[in-house]
Amino acid sequence: MKIITLTEEQFDAYTRNHKYRNFYQTSAYGKTMEKEGFSIHYLGIIDEMEQLIGASLLLYKEVFMGYKIAYAPRGLLFDYHNSALLNEFTTRLKKLLSKQGFLALKIDPPVPVCIHDHTGKIMNINSEANLILENLKGANYIYHGQNLYFETEKPRFEALIPLNQDIKTVYQKFEKRTRYKIKKAIRLGVEIVLGTEKEIPLFYEFVKKKHSRSLAYYQNFYHNFQGSCDLYLAKLNTETFVITSKKLYETELDRNDELARQIQEQTGSASIKKKLINEKIESDKLVNVYKKDLVWATNLLKEFPNGVIIGGAFNICYDQSALLFIEGFDQKFRTLNSNYLMKWKMLNDYKKKNFKYFNLNAVCGDFDNKNRYSGLNEMKLGFHPLITEYIGEFDFIINSLPYNLYKNLNKDKKK
Repeated sequence: MKIITLTEEQFDAYTRNHKYRNFYQTSAYGKTMEKEGFSIHYLGIIDEMEQLIGASLLLYKEVFMGYKIAYAPRGLLFDYHNSALLNEFTTRLKKLLSKQGFLALKIDPPVPVCIHDHTGKIMNINSEANLILENLKGANYIYHGQNLYFETEKPRFEALIPLNQDIKTVYQKFEKRTRYKIKKAIRLGVEIVLGTEKEIPLFYEFVKKKHSRSLAYYQNFYHNFQGSCDLYLAKLNTETFVITSKKLYETELDRNDELARQIQEQTGSASIKKKLINEKIESDKLVNVYKKDLVWATNLLKEFPNGVIIGGAFNICYDQSALLFIEGFDQKFRTLNSNYLMKWKMLNDYKKKNFKYFNLNAVCGDFDNKNRYSGLNEMKLGFHPLITEYIGEFDFIINSLPYNLYKNLNKDKKK
């Protein structure tokens, strides 16, 4: 066995057919992260016949006294079942990286542990996952454990919607609340359109506070993946918003007047009158809400007669599937539910392209208890996805003495 350096072409040719292939392990992603200040290396593993049996993109930076830490995003692409092969590779890798001044290597291979339904119930277990976990531990990879939240570089739980069924069947599986919000967004005048590279700065305004990534990051990503990125934008048709708001207000006003008339004329049972009064109170609230919406809609139409962009999403297409990489919207328009309609539009588009699934990205692995991520889960799980749980993250320590010193210094800084 030997560890070699691969060209971009050699690396991409090997990884695109690997069992654990993913867009993080591509030269396009490597180029993107190189612009973010990382050094990159395309590592190859060859056997005695000089056949490639593994590969990985490594990202690294100097972190402490000239020492570096490497990260194989969603890697290494390697056969983890063979413990002898894994141990031999790890020994050779440690020797090589030690000479090159590395402290540690972080990996998080996309090995599925099990599949959950949208409630968190386990539907399928990968019988090989425990063997892989034990092999990695046996090769001295330090396991970060079965974390439920977002303590690691990449999420351990992702929500995927299979597209192997008719799109109407997919829609009918959505929760009632999700279908209602999609219909509401359409009724209020939200429209979903595809953006171009020119609209990335506009999209960035909706997501810049959600992550530390720069505008240039998304622009480079879009350029490097050459047609494999989709930019979706949610546009409010302000004229439709006014028409719908006016109709809702007038309809509720008529209902309110009718309830007032029935209360005045009610001479029967007290319970019926009480019921009417309660309905009138609720109607009063709705009248006020719809009146405010109508004023808001009218002002928006004056300011934006041709409509206004209120949200956006950035998707990555890879291996006949799509990942919702990041999304965001203007909080002033949160009641219009553009994020629900946007996902429905994406599902329709990717179904037409015969994609295998649409990945809604990260969810929290705690399905039973209220936590800070419950809102995220509620929104995504309303689409009835399947949840893939991955094995998780590992650290491989290469130079323990300077690594421990580096970790202790960082602990002190956080105090």
